[in-house]
Amino acid sequence: MKEQLRIVYMGTPDFAVAPLVKLLNAGCNIVGVVTNLDKPAGRGQRIVSSPVKQFAEKKGLPILQPHKFRDEQFLRDLRAWNADLQIVVAFKMLPEVVWSMPTFGTVNLHASLLPQYRGAAPINHAIINGEKTTGVTTFLLQKEIDTGNILLQKEVAIDVDETAGTLHDKLMDAGSDLLVETVDLITSGKYEAKPQPKVTNLKTAPKIFKEDCRIDWDVEGQFISNFIRGLSPYPGAWTTLNSDNKTVNLKIYECKFESAVHQHGVGDVVSDGKTNMKVAVKGGFIAILKLQQAGKKALDIEAFLRGFKLSNNAVLA
Repeated sequence: MKEQLRIVYMGTPDFAVAPLVKLLNAGCNIVGVVTNLDKPAGRGQRIVSSPVKQFAEKKGLPILQPHKFRDEQFLRDLRAWNADLQIVVAFKMLPEVVWSMPTFGTVNLHASLLPQYRGAAPINHAIINGEKTTGVTTFLLQKEIDTGNILLQKEVAIDVDETAGTLHDKLMDAGSDLLVETVDLITSGKYEAKPQPKVTNLKTAPKIFKEDCRIDWDVEGQFISNFIRGLSPYPGAWTTLNSDNKTVNLKIYECKFESAVHQHGVGDVVSDGKTNMKVAVKGGFIAILKLQQAGKKALDIEAFLRGFKLSNNAVLA
């Protein structure tokens, strides 16, 4: 029975909290939690615990926060929990000495249909690439990242106006349910961990850095829309606005691609100065709906235009 299966849970961000909640509500026996070290955050650099730690503390669960996974004291403490199974959600890459410790190994929840979109940012890359579907996968960890044998998968549709934020929440919910199903499957003893299929058009999902988030206005309009949505709200697609010899950096969070024929140059801003702001691109315009000027709060386009006077020759680059 799953109530007797001793489970150690490993995770850090908000994405990893919902699965832990679902596992506890399903009656799973979580004997301990491993999460990242507390770290400074925000403008005041106040020391903050991870979302998983904050939740675990409220539930009175034992917690380990290792500096290094190969630290002997950490390994002794982890062994003392005598786990039958470890579950990893949105956590660091583990050494074999850790993931091979439990009898049933270590299960990882990944936010894609593996083998597609292996890597740190599968949600962002799926939207950026214009996918219509994605999903969640539970698999057993092995040496190479995101390559272990698959236990279960569930497909999730990507809506036309989907952002990384909304898809994050959909996959978090789907993944939480899939983890409970996976624990039930392992407990039953009637399961087969299947090797990941070999595919010729393998798409990866590497970590995204700030320099990767700059908008290239010289590509097709639908791709730009996908790019902005795939980075919204985090880490945020950004661009530079040049207006009246003033240059400001902007993050764009919401937009809409409008197909049209026009004679404007790529990046030209077309606006009535009050309620709308469009950017000329190949095949039409990107209508900007929500954005944020560097150092200020995010605003809808009408609020932004009330406080920022655009020149007639404004350009985004």
